[in-house]
Amino acid sequence: MSPRLLSGLTLGAALGCALIAGVFYAFSSFVMPALLRLPAGQGVAAMQAINGAALQRGLLAPFLGTALACLVLAVSTPLGAARAGEPLRLAACALYLLGTLGVTLAFNVPRNDALARLLPESGEAALYWPCYVAEWSRWNHLRAAAALTAAASFLLAR
Repeated sequence: MSPRLLSGLTLGAALGCALIAGVFYAFSSFVMPALLRLPAGQGVAAMQAINGAALQRGLLAPFLGTALACLVLAVSTPLGAARAGEPLRLAACALYLLGTLGVTLAFNVPRNDALARLLPESGEAALYWPCYVAEWSRWNHLRAAAALTAAASFLLAR
């Protein structure tokens, strides 16, 4: 890959990571705490609606596009490369792919799927809601930190 293309793709990946980190930070810092203050049925219904909207291209395109950029960068960076920035670039790719995409698929999506199966006003939803918020948020904090650290690593790798 040409140095100019590598630099541009690295910058694009950094921006994608930063955007996703911001989305996750917003959820961790005020969206989930606000939803938890609602009656359980309203919180569940709101989160179900949010999860449905998250699957639209407004979030999915940068989320998966950044993962694709990370894959391309990881494959085009030779192992043991001595050029400046390449170890940081590989670390950034791993942080995003494992700490953001991997955590999402392994931990947040299964909780979203479980929440989607509940009727918002049911007793089961009321019991599950506080547990969902605590567990989902814990993994979301990790996703936010991984995406932000990946963004910083990509910028330092340039």
